[in-house]
Amino acid sequence: MKYMLLIYGAEDGWTEHERTECMLESMSICDELDSQGKWLDSSPLHSVMTATCVRIRNGLRQVTDGPFAETTEQLGGYYIIDVEDRDEAIAIASRLPPAKKGTVEIRPLLPLPDSLSLPEGESINRTEADAEQSIDYILLMYAEEGAWPPEEHATALAESVGVCHQLHANQQFVSAAPLQPPESATCVRIRNGSREVVDGPFPETKEQLGGYFLIRGANLDEAIAIAARIPGTRRGTAEIRPLFPLPERAQIENDATFSKQT
Repeated sequence: MKYMLLIYGAEDGWTEHERTECMLESMSICDELDSQGKWLDSSPLHSVMTATCVRIRNGLRQVTDGPFAETTEQLGGYYIIDVEDRDEAIAIASRLPPAKKGTVEIRPLLPLPDSLSLPEGESINRTEADAEQSIDYILLMYAEEGAWPPEEHATALAESVGVCHQLHANQQFVSAAPLQPPESATCVRIRNGSREVVDGPFPETKEQLGGYFLIRGANLDEAIAIAARIPGTRRGTAEIRPLFPLPERAQIENDATFSKQT
């Protein structure tokens, strides 16, 4: 079963040394999961100061700076994994370094109907050198539960899949998926060496995260234009966040060694 692990935490809660060590440990866990066929994707995100929100109301586009949810702990990254069940997802979330200072929210992905299929995605940028060619963005789709009446939801879903195919034709599509309802969420924290597991989503907001699109664009304006084409922006909000390109592992290890020496 596929799950999205959403990493929430205070942006100023890490020293530079801790952040480097967190990055190295997280990359090692990803390597391990990848060797087991359980890792699909992951990335840190740029600061919430880079967030942009897009809504379509009465046919007009509304664009505002800043994140969708004004919370102390903000979304800082994500993992997408394919594991046996929720218990295994919880075990993996418990190993992630950010669980010691923040919260890992686990959300199962919602399988598409048999009549719909997404295109095969592009490989996501991994290094700063790759990111010079284009920018990878995540579009986080927020909406109130029940925002789409059942008779309209299927049409909107099909339209979203159609947008994904158009993006794929333009080499702008990485991946996308709806998420199961917020009540399916599980939050994991590690405090003083003990694991805390709580049912329900992390942010207690009226509009909850309902899915995501990972796209590739030349700049923010292009990402905004893509977000405006997604049906979800007509009833909810798309928060655009640029992915943070990871330095080469050797550079991270050198930074960690230098930090220890100083």
